[in-house]
Amino acid sequence: MSYEILVGLNVLDDLKYDDYRAAMKPILSDHEGRFGYDFKVSDVLISEDNTDINRVFTINFSSHNKMEGFFSDSKYLVVKEKYFVESVGNVTIISSYEKDT
Repeated sequence: MSYEILVGLNVLDDLKYDDYRAAMKPILSDHEGRFGYDFKVSDVLISEDNTDINRVFTINFSSHNKMEGFFSDSKYLVVKEKYFVESVGNVTIISSYEKDT
C-alpha cells in the first residue's frame, strides 16, 4: 500500500514554482515520496469550491506517516516559504487515499 494525494493548484508564477519543485524534490525523496502524474490544465468545468485551478498532480508516499513527515519537515517548510507561497494562489486537495502499489 501507498498513500496518494490528488492536488489542484492555481500557479501564478511558473518559474518560481519550477524553482520550488527543484528545491523540494530531494526532501520529497528523503521521505519516500514522488510525483505520479502532473498536468497543466486550461479549463476547469466543475469545481466544488469555485477556486481557480491550472495545475493538477498526484503526489505519492510509501505511507501516510511518510507524507506527514514530509509536510512537517523543517527543510521543506523553508523551501515552501521561499518559493511556494509567492508562486501559488491557492491549493485544492481534491482527494487523498491509500493506493495498492
